Amino acid sequence: PMLWHIMKNYARHGYRDFILCLGYKGDVIKQYFSNYEVLMNDFTVDLRSGEIVVHKTDDQHGWRVTLADTGLTAKTGARVKRVQRYLDSDLFMVTYGDGVTDLDLRRLVAFHHAHGKIGTVTGVSPPSRYGELLIAGDRVMAFREKPQEGINVINGGYFVFKRAFLDYLGAGDECVLEREPLERLAKDGELMVYSHTGFWQCMDTYRDMEYLKGLWDRGEAPWKVW
Repeated sequence: PMLWHIMKNYARHGYRDFILCLGYKGDVIKQYFSNYEVLMNDFTVDLRSGEIVVHKTDDQHGWRVTLADTGLTAKTGARVKRVQRYLDSDLFMVTYGDGVTDLDLRRLVAFHHAHGKIGTVTGVSPPSRYGELLIAGDRVMAFREKPQEGINVINGGYFVFKRAFLDYLGAGDECVLEREPLERLAKDGELMVYSHTGFWQCMDTYRDMEYLKGLWDRGEAPWKVW
């Protein structure tokens, strides 16, 4: 699953405590992680006693995954706000479930600590159009989601936030992370950009999926850093 690839990258850099904001098909994701041990490892079933013995062949040691139902119709900002009770530190990271990258997450976090602002967004420059970041040096001057022209650096979807960012979010379904919260954070001078020039690719379409599958099947996946 795409989520597995994203989580493997985080785990490779030492981040193994995950909160998944579930909505559509959340039951499928719950089933996947509920049965993860037997799906990802060899196991023996004793048909007399019903005992299942798992033989550890997979290396996902230390993962802690919280699966939180955040609603079918909630937008991105609302989903983050609704898992607030599971966040137990002053710093947390956010990403979408559709983008893979060879981004060095430890360097991203080190950059975030160094500038001291509330938020950091990863800026990438793919040949397509998404949310535009207007930047001066390392500072985000404005954040515009899906503009029609003038694309320079776009939102790569890998964020680091201080807990104070939760105050920018609303719990109502209509709260879109990329609209008022990030726009206001940029206006307040509290949003910085970490420029990533390596590999980044989202999976928005069937064609994207086929492209990523092809890279993986050929052993040419740049995001496989583990």
